[in-house]
Amino acid sequence: MTAQSADSGHWPIPLVGITESVVTTLGPNNKWNVAALGLHTEPGEPVTATTWGRTRTWRNFTEERPATIQFISDPRIFVAAALSVIEIDASTVANAHAWVDIEIRSVADGQRGGTQWEEWEITPVDATVSDLTVPIINRANNAVIEATVAASRLDVDVYDTDVLVDRLVHHAEVTDRCGGPHACEAFAGVDELTGWRSYLDDDTAAPTFDLTYDRNELF
Repeated sequence: MTAQSADSGHWPIPLVGITESVVTTLGPNNKWNVAALGLHTEPGEPVTATTWGRTRTWRNFTEERPATIQFISDPRIFVAAALSVIEIDASTVANAHAWVDIEIRSVADGQRGGTQWEEWEITPVDATVSDLTVPIINRANNAVIEATVAASRLDVDVYDTDVLVDRLVHHAEVTDRCGGPHACEAFAGVDELTGWRSYLDDDTAAPTFDLTYDRNELF
């Protein structure tokens, strides 16, 4: 499908609850930083997102630098965006199904468990849809996304490490049982980028996955 502009000032897809997206923000080095970003939606309220810590995304939001939200389906891209530092030359990632330039405004901030957070109101400006796909539900892709959340909370005081490790084992089992090549490769990325398996005790086993791709080639 040829890329098509969506209605100005509107999201290119319906947002419900929390929608996981990838955001690119233009840094002071003129590179676009790639990160995962959850979009929070409440009926009748503006879309918001929360940044945790003093990340590149937080810095670029604070400095009101250009930012673009994109919607993807490749779990490998999401893992790389969520758990590593990726910088690219363009504002959109490869294989994005849709994207939208945004304006942001800080609406709240605070601290939890020693980590500073800031909530942002997000307003869509110009949206583009590049690919209409037939939606599918795959448990492994969802398990990979949940694994990035659990892995990112390891060693954060307000979270129970044993509970998080149990979740990661479960997500690995779901991925092994239900996943195709991309999901399994994505979970291998979680393994490599977080080292969560070092928390396993001798009596606990979890499926393993082979890392067979260069994450930089995804972008």
